[in-house]
Amino acid sequence: MKAIAFKSPHPVSHPEVFSDIEYDMPIARGRDLLVEVKAISINPIDIKVRQRTPVDNQQWKILGHDAVGVVRAIGEEVEHFGIGDEVFYAGTIHRDGSYAEYQLVDERITGHKPVSLNHAEAAALPLTSVTAWEMLFDRLRVHKPVAGQSPSILVIGAAGGVGSITVQLLKALTDLKVIATASRPESRAWLTKIGADYIVDHNQPLQQQVMALGMGLPSYIFSVTGTTHYTRDLENLIAPQGRLGLIDDPENFMIQGFKAKSVSIHWESMFTRSFFQTADMDRQGEILDQIAALVDSGKIKTTLAEHFGSISAANITRAHALIESGQSIGKIVLEGF
Repeated sequence: MKAIAFKSPHPVSHPEVFSDIEYDMPIARGRDLLVEVKAISINPIDIKVRQRTPVDNQQWKILGHDAVGVVRAIGEEVEHFGIGDEVFYAGTIHRDGSYAEYQLVDERITGHKPVSLNHAEAAALPLTSVTAWEMLFDRLRVHKPVAGQSPSILVIGAAGGVGSITVQLLKALTDLKVIATASRPESRAWLTKIGADYIVDHNQPLQQQVMALGMGLPSYIFSVTGTTHYTRDLENLIAPQGRLGLIDDPENFMIQGFKAKSVSIHWESMFTRSFFQTADMDRQGEILDQIAALVDSGKIKTTLAEHFGSISAANITRAHALIESGQSIGKIVLEGF
């Protein structure tokens, strides 16, 4: 089968950062589905894994954590899918990824593709949707109010893939006022389109802008990116007994400043359940099916922003370069081989 892979962690400017290769076809066993990949999207985790690969690595590595495809074979323990089903999923970090014609994925972390979306539109959703859903409803528990505090949430870095679906889920499933951060005109326009109630500039002091809205301190803050730069703002802005969530990797993140307010701090990695094979691992499949239902009922939309053409080394390299530039909005999708 065709695959796009790498060995050495070259910078994205290198002419051979990725290669088009032929790779052995995987075999479905146990609870695995063998999926013929139709479309993928590119995520920041793909860049991080590539950059952190040891320079002396000698084995082909296949990245990719979002895919839409058709089930072509199933393991002997599969219960919920059959051959020919259209599925979408985000995979896991300890197996070959979706930059390939065929991929194995555990049925427990797989959802049924939204019927109202085409392959490319659906490929934009899995990883970011699971991440946002787990953060909002499993970690921050936004359906449980913070007593006496403002029914609002601040989403820092809201114009990217995770932020875009976070804003939509909040508007579709909660009554919280959504304060989103963005700096560029196109990012602000995107957030207005998907329903953010207020937009503030994360390149300017956040505390003054949020307080000027007249709603008081947000009960919840979801820091999608840039946590290192906003730690003091987070300390000052979060409501007493509020809940703070983050998914990035801030260096020297100091939590002492949150003690006086008894703030709970929540990390989210959507790979936790699959990597550790937790007892509730199948919740991710349930989340994806709920996302599909929300899409098909018109309550949320795909976050596809750019379609980069076919799945190839050249186009994947181009997508990595755009994400590394920090200028991407929404999700970048590739489709077909």
